[in-house]
Amino acid sequence: MTHRAGTSVHLIADLAECSGLDDLPLVEAALRDAAVAAHLTVLDVRLHHFGPGMGVTGVALLAESHISIHTWPEEGVAAVDIFVCGEMAEPERALEAICGYLGGRVIDKHRIERLRTSAKAAPAPRIEWLDG
Repeated sequence: MTHRAGTSVHLIADLAECSGLDDLPLVEAALRDAAVAAHLTVLDVRLHHFGPGMGVTGVALLAESHISIHTWPEEGVAAVDIFVCGEMAEPERALEAICGYLGGRVIDKHRIERLRTSAKAAPAPRIEWLDG
């Protein structure tokens, strides 16, 4: 399966009023079901728990890129990063699924259309590094 670079979307969101942020099985289910909701293919899920009552860092490696989450249960907040490629991908649906699992709400969200190119667009200026 190949996806053109110009179909890439990066959705970044901050969530508040969440629960279950230190529950590894819940966070894993949220990542897996988010991928399914967005028509994405999970290759692997990796999670790291920082200890009792502390947060989780997790990533779902996708055929179409990744979904990651970082949680702070002591504050009820989470940072979510959804980067997907493909015309069928629906990153907003992934975010909705994660919110559903964590009972949270989106307090900040940015959608970035990645790698969009146009034949008429001016090339970006070249960055040159100077020694010394």
